[in-house]
Amino acid sequence: MGTSVSTMAEGPNETEYPTTTKGMRMGTDPNSRITEFLTKWDDFQLYQLTKFYWDRLEQAIEEGVDGISSLLTYEKIFNGHEHRKVTELTDKGNRAESSKLLLSLVMEKGSRARRVMWESFVKVHHGVPKLDKIIKEIQELGSDPFVYMNIGRGLSEVPRHLKGVEQKHKEILRLTIISKVRDRTLVEHELLARGRDHEERRKNDLRKVLEKIRTDQLFQSSFSLRKSKSGSSAAVSGVPGIGKTTMVQKMVYDWATGKIYPDFQFVFSFKFRDLNTINCRINLRNLILFFYPYFGNVLGELWKNPEGLLFIFDGLDEFKDRIDFADNRRNTEPQSMCTDPECWCKVSDIVYSLIQHKLLPGCSVLVTGRPAALHLLEKAEISVWAEILGFVGDERKEYFNKFFEDQAVAAAVFKHVEENQILYTMCYNPSYCWILGLSLGPFFTQRDRKQQQVPKTITQLYSYYIYNILKNHGREIESPRDVFLKLGEMAFTGVSEKKIVFRNGDLIKYNLQPSQFLSGFLMELLERDDSIQSVVYTFPHLTIQEFVAALAQFLTPDPKDIQKLLSEADSEEDGRFEIFRRFVAGLSSPQSAWPLEAFLSPFLNQTTCPMIDWVKEKVKGQIGNTVTETGKRNLLNTFHYLFESQNKALAQATVGSVETLAFSELRLTPIDCAVLSHVLGLCDTIKHFDLHKCYIQCEGLQRLENVLYKCQSLRLTENNLGDSEVKLLSAILRNPGCKIQELKLCNNSLTVSCAKDLASALSTNQSLTNLSNNKLKDSGVKLLSAALRNLDSKI
Repeated sequence: MGTSVSTMAEGPNETEYPTTTKGMRMGTDPNSRITEFLTKWDDFQLYQLTKFYWDRLEQAIEEGVDGISSLLTYEKIFNGHEHRKVTELTDKGNRAESSKLLLSLVMEKGSRARRVMWESFVKVHHGVPKLDKIIKEIQELGSDPFVYMNIGRGLSEVPRHLKGVEQKHKEILRLTIISKVRDRTLVEHELLARGRDHEERRKNDLRKVLEKIRTDQLFQSSFSLRKSKSGSSAAVSGVPGIGKTTMVQKMVYDWATGKIYPDFQFVFSFKFRDLNTINCRINLRNLILFFYPYFGNVLGELWKNPEGLLFIFDGLDEFKDRIDFADNRRNTEPQSMCTDPECWCKVSDIVYSLIQHKLLPGCSVLVTGRPAALHLLEKAEISVWAEILGFVGDERKEYFNKFFEDQAVAAAVFKHVEENQILYTMCYNPSYCWILGLSLGPFFTQRDRKQQQVPKTITQLYSYYIYNILKNHGREIESPRDVFLKLGEMAFTGVSEKKIVFRNGDLIKYNLQPSQFLSGFLMELLERDDSIQSVVYTFPHLTIQEFVAALAQFLTPDPKDIQKLLSEADSEEDGRFEIFRRFVAGLSSPQSAWPLEAFLSPFLNQTTCPMIDWVKEKVKGQIGNTVTETGKRNLLNTFHYLFESQNKALAQATVGSVETLAFSELRLTPIDCAVLSHVLGLCDTIKHFDLHKCYIQCEGLQRLENVLYKCQSLRLTENNLGDSEVKLLSAILRNPGCKIQELKLCNNSLTVSCAKDLASALSTNQSLTNLSNNKLKDSGVKLLSAALRNLDSKI
């Protein structure tokens, strides 16, 4: 324990004065100088004042925190629930935490809340000695807040403008230049969308179209030659957990140590989640000084050479304000225009003006965010578009080798992942690999774990992720079920509102313990970020938030109409609920539920049974509705629900008698093919299977090879299939139980090398085959013609 030194303000004992609340009396001079100062100070000056005195205020208001909270509640700054949370902490003797919570809540609520708080300080300070000392100090220093906010800064000694940042990422993440914002609108979950595209783009586009780029090439390189005369802006996208913030940290570190961008004299890096705390008008000068106060009065010199400045804004998806670059009114409305570092405006106006080079023309700007957020930049003047693709090839294996000290365990875990395409394809994302490592590791290190219980679906994987947290921290809380229910309700609201950053006010709303009182149990589920004295919380990964939101549906003692909830979620066309619905379907499975039920008690049948009925009706409603791309995608999604549920009876009741499945011109990933394989494995009546132009390629065909023999008519045209894929098909055709009567393979990449093997298989199977528009040449055609002379084949 450290020793604290305190000074007592001189004054009479509080018992000699009438009080309005315990330990405080109302100020007797409403026209005091401090009251006059409050009316003179603008919102940003008051914001600075609060930050300047923050540490002292935490101590100063401890004795009067109940009364201040009452005044804030009376002025409708706090609601009753928030007031109770503050006073509950004081009742438990935790006044220090209570004062911290009060200040944090006020800062979250904005300018009016801060002003009312200071007015409350003026009313009660005579009865609170430490607060009284601060108020008197402000009165003595005068009405100019900048006088005392510059005290002790030591401007003559400017420290290193950038301090050490977080440790370099253990794995090298590659960036890929993309010529423009993704053509198609993202109408599905980003993690799935990128997983669907990842392997295809890695194998083909990186060779043919896209280019790899290093972080030191985003600016001042041949990639940024397209910059406008007024400066260069770059946008880097990536799904949650892919490494955007790590990339920014590395860039800043490498610049600060002289490794990259020597022509940039200064780099200013900001997180949008930190900018959210500035809920008042500000100018660029004060924005920089707020985060980098040691620049003092030298900023005017920096403005003279904007070409030497790089501004980085990380996490556009976390920004509370929407910046619409297509809105031309920004260029005509005076209140939105920001053309000078001294202009007072919203933070969003400053960011907009820097990116568009209306502010400090010539400077460079980097913006990062999730793919769905960067569509806002389509109309912006962006010189370089890039996307972080994550792990490719052997980098996935290398990650597990570094994650586990025991290389035998690493090999066993990776082997299980590699054999399960549902898990393997998602491993392009480092955060997902981390979840896999935490969840699967115990199965290969503990003797009491049965290998047949190793997770095979994503829902099972996340169930064991939560199971391990409960096992390690379960004793810290009396009712884990109650905590997960509250946390899940907050998580669901976040999914509904596309919200991934939560504050103390959010925790209080759902009756969770805010501030320092998060136990180790909750800290495994909510990462706390004490950034610029603003406390925020996030789930370690977006999918964990979605899983916890789904889990809450099975824990509520008064379950809502789950079918209605899912139908309402289904009406959202941007895909925000897609993974949530898959988790809900998966949690209806005993294999996913039982690890959690050991700690959370049995799941409710009132949720499980209606969930199964919803999946059944959903699949039946989509079968045959595959005329449009949306219809095909919806049917595929329902098959994912069937896979996650692992309910054989449900699958057979819904698709067991299906005769036709058509997914033509819908890009299918290996994950999709694995799901289709699972569904077709339970279907005994399939006749027509249409995969025209689905780009399944070799890996997708491998996922399907065990079930394709069931089809009578198989259409595989325009799938970029080659000779190696034909070997798989030839083996299927030779299968004595093969029912294929018509096989369409036109417009692929078959050559003469596969002709002999295919001719042999077709002679055995005698199926009608279309092989037009391949690369068989005359010799291949003659070979096949000879073998099929007695068949009605179309060569």
